Order: sequence, then structure tokens, then C-alpha cells
Amino acid sequence: MMNTYFVEKAKMTLAGVSIRTTNEVEMGPDGGLPQLWETYFQSNIAGQVATVNSEYIYALYTDYESDASGAYTVVIGHEVAEERHLEGNQLEENGLEESELEESELEENELEKNELEESELVENQLEENRLEESQLEETQFTYAAVPESKYMVFTTKKGPVFEVVAQAWGEIWAYFKESREARTYTGDFEIYDSRNFDPADTQVEIYIAIE
Repeated sequence: MMNTYFVEKAKMTLAGVSIRTTNEVEMGPDGGLPQLWETYFQSNIAGQVATVNSEYIYALYTDYESDASGAYTVVIGHEVAEERHLEGNQLEENGLEESELEESELEENELEKNELEESELVENQLEENRLEESQLEETQFTYAAVPESKYMVFTTKKGPVFEVVAQAWGEIWAYFKESREARTYTGDFEIYDSRNFDPADTQVEIYIAIE
């Protein structure tokens, strides 16, 4: 049995890359998690959204269809400051309004030279394109809310990451078949510390939401 402890955690929001899968698929040759990790490492999420404690990487299991036997969504990413993220969107909207206002003022001012009008319109169009590209980058990520919950935390042994995590999940599934604690399936996650993350020799904490 792995070392375990109990903890209460406040709600949080994660942003990351995601797939929909099942345990059955992941135990076969067509499992998508290794590729999802590659996608995460190529995505530079921390450089594109306002993250909180960006050194911590979360692998969240959420949106469960039923229980451990059904489909679920995996999100690999970081905790984000939800309020700041919303403010950022608001700032972008204000920027669009300002550029639209500038365009209307240019159209009303008939004394401006045609060359100047064309130059300003081209600049405004470039700015709008940049904003659209920025918004597109954000929408490629999945945002997932993790509710406040009590967790039973399992600590894996040290070793190759995929090996020790897979072994730990096998023990977790077996444990909850017989345990007094009941899983809530509101969101479970693994936490990795990127400051000392060695895929060949690592130890991971797995948080399981319980009643």
C-alpha cells in the first residue's frame, strides 16, 4: 500500500490540453496519454495564459461519464487565475472598441489625405488580426473547473514516470473497491513539480476526490 494522507483543497481552474478517453483504451496500444504529454510540452501554456504557481504541472481526470470504468477527460496543464483571465478578455474587447472608434473617426474626418486613411486602416486591420490570433491561441486550450473537495492523496514510489503512475492507479482502483472512503469523481489529479521533474526517476502525488 502506498503512503496516503487526507487534505481539503479549495476550488481552482486549470487550463491545458485535453483528450477524452477510457481506462480500457489507455491500457491498450492506442492509448492517447503519451501523445497528450508531448502536446503539452510543445504548447507553452505557461507562456500564453496567466498561470498560478507555473512550476506545478497538473494531470486532471474530470468529466467522468460514470466511474473508473467509463469515459473521462484528461487535462494536462496549469492552474490559472480565473479573474485575471477574465480581465484579459475584457481588455482585448476594449482594445477592439478603441480600434473601431479610431476607424469611425478617420472616416468622418474628410480632411485627412487618402494615403493616411489607407495607412491607418491597414494598421487597424493588422491589429485586429493580431487580436484574433491571440484569441485563437487561448481557445486551443481546455479550461476545467475543479470544485472544493476533500482528497485522499496517494504518493507513488520513485521510478520511471509512466511505470510508477500506472502501477499507482492500479492500486488506487483496487483500494477503492474495498475501502470505507467513497470516490466522488468530481476531479482527480496528479501533480508534477517541473523544477525537479526527471521522467526516468520521479515520485508523484495523486489526489483522489472523496466524500
